[in-house]
Amino acid sequence: MSSREAAKMGDILANEADLLGMIKEYLKFEEFEETLHSFEKECKRKGKLASKPRGNTLNDSKTRVIQKDLLSSFDDGDHRVFFELWTENIPPRVKDTDAEAQGLEFYLYIHFTIYPLRRHPVGHDRAEFEERVSFFKQYLETRGEALSQTTEFLPYYALPFVPNPTVHPSFKELFQDSWMPKLRDKLEQFLSVILKPSNSPRLMTLYATQQLQLQLAESDRRITSYVRKFNKMQADYHNLIGITAELVDSLEATASGKMISPEYLQSMCVRLFSSQMRQSVVQSTDFTRPGTASSMLRASIAPQRTKDVPMLPSLDYEKLKKDLIEGSERLQSLLLQALRWRLTRSLPGEQRDTVLQAYISNDLLERYSTKEKTVLHLMRSPNEIVRQYMARLINAFASLAEGRVYLSQIPILLKHLTETLRKEEKESLTRENVLVALQKLSLRRSQQTAMIADDLIGWLVDELQDSDCLSDYNLEYSAALLMNLCLRTQGKRKCAENAKHVLKVLTDLLGHENHEIWPYVNGALYSILCIPSVRQEAREMSVEEILRCYIKEENPNLNRQIEFIIKQLNSEEGLESDDEEEEDDNDEDLMEIDIDREEVLQPQHRELSGESLLTTEYLGILTNMTKVKRKPTPLPQPAADEPLQRPVTPSSHRNISVGLKFTLKLKHFFVVSVGP
Repeated sequence: MSSREAAKMGDILANEADLLGMIKEYLKFEEFEETLHSFEKECKRKGKLASKPRGNTLNDSKTRVIQKDLLSSFDDGDHRVFFELWTENIPPRVKDTDAEAQGLEFYLYIHFTIYPLRRHPVGHDRAEFEERVSFFKQYLETRGEALSQTTEFLPYYALPFVPNPTVHPSFKELFQDSWMPKLRDKLEQFLSVILKPSNSPRLMTLYATQQLQLQLAESDRRITSYVRKFNKMQADYHNLIGITAELVDSLEATASGKMISPEYLQSMCVRLFSSQMRQSVVQSTDFTRPGTASSMLRASIAPQRTKDVPMLPSLDYEKLKKDLIEGSERLQSLLLQALRWRLTRSLPGEQRDTVLQAYISNDLLERYSTKEKTVLHLMRSPNEIVRQYMARLINAFASLAEGRVYLSQIPILLKHLTETLRKEEKESLTRENVLVALQKLSLRRSQQTAMIADDLIGWLVDELQDSDCLSDYNLEYSAALLMNLCLRTQGKRKCAENAKHVLKVLTDLLGHENHEIWPYVNGALYSILCIPSVRQEAREMSVEEILRCYIKEENPNLNRQIEFIIKQLNSEEGLESDDEEEEDDNDEDLMEIDIDREEVLQPQHRELSGESLLTTEYLGILTNMTKVKRKPTPLPQPAADEPLQRPVTPSSHRNISVGLKFTLKLKHFFVVSVGP
């Protein structure tokens, strides 16, 4: 064998030994003791050498170099190199928050400032010293400012203004022979702790590095793609702005009696479609034929047919329900989180519908159970996280139309929810999710009836009286829930029992800085004022004068709503019963990202959670049930200037408001630009 071949073989064996050593190091780190014993035995039997487990040599060597460079620049007085390394390698959380690090950094700045004086006490370079003093002053005015209130450091703030610090009594200690070695020892100890290399095995480091490289490559690819799309969108936008301006000019000209030529229309449409279609197709299309351009525009924004979405695996729901009731509190929390994530993180459409139907058909919340203790009893768990995650799951159910139907068929549900609402702390996430779930359930008449019977209106009015103690989110949902209940005849009569208090709270809410609640407050006021006794109380309280105080020029929609309320206040009509009306849930899905916010439960090392927990421990056979989802029934929407008169939720009302505002702006444009 040649010397070159021998060297190559030696490299291979060394690399193999390193690789085996990394595997051994990893098994030891993860405490796979039996596997490690078998691995060592197998290596010995095959005559394979494994290098001894050691620290991460790459990190070790890099750390040693950084530490050596910092100390040598300290010794040489090279402040620029030192602080460049210091900034790059000392973590910000240490530099900015650790008192020891901040004190050390202060003395390091002093060291580098007086370094020329220590090196040449008599014949030092004055220009160099003044440059360092300027550097120190800049530090004192920025990062060092925080220590100006500390007695230990306060005298040194005068250092830049003393002509000769070597003879000043306040700075005598700085020029003693022992001061610099002590500071160096302190710096060395600090660096040995802060720059301590990671104990993680090399195999994990290599894997993490590889993953980061792959993610970086993928990110670069996406950035390139997004930049390309952005540039195209920007070009299309500028093109559309120009076309829109010309079309508006043409519209105004038409209003003045001038005709638009077919050639002009053809050229305009060619410009409009040139970026979306082949030039030959655009040029050959006759856009002057009525309906051609509009049809092509509608086709260009028509939703594309979605690709087939995979269904999530079936689950063993009997085992799930058993562990939800009998498992540890941590397991209960992890399961409730995983089941909620299945709903909130599944894709809207067939995938999410299948998940919900599986929950309902397997009776996840046990509506038909005759057992003394069911899954719903987790709302009374002594563990706050279990209660919170149960409330989040119910909120997720209530966010979907079929989920609301299922929840409304559970007789004890409302009792659990209202009980929790009254017991939990004001700002707890459990209470917030219960409130939002109740608000969504109030879209259904059967649930409205039960809530009114449970005197939820009185509780809501008392809550809203102290509105400054509620978050904007809770305030919005409380006001919307109150309005939904006030739309019912029973709800109006309940308000009439304490009309003065209710009217005072509602009129006060109109002055709240959160303007998102106005539609719900106005809707509630308009509804209860159809009762003669409430109108009489309102007149005695001068409610009309109070309402007129809120009329503002910059908000015409609010003004018109207030005019409607005043008109209702001054009417003489009696109360019409709504007992014969049908169920009016609008079949809308209202899933919000807020359901998953502020997760307090995090999986521990090697602990299963989410979908991996469900598919590892609870796989079932054919428990997914598909069902054709009925199309949502569109309900008549109120005009933007009328008070709400049908149950809504804040999320659905925002979508309606955006559409109405756009329609009104468009109508206003045509009235102003074109004329009648």
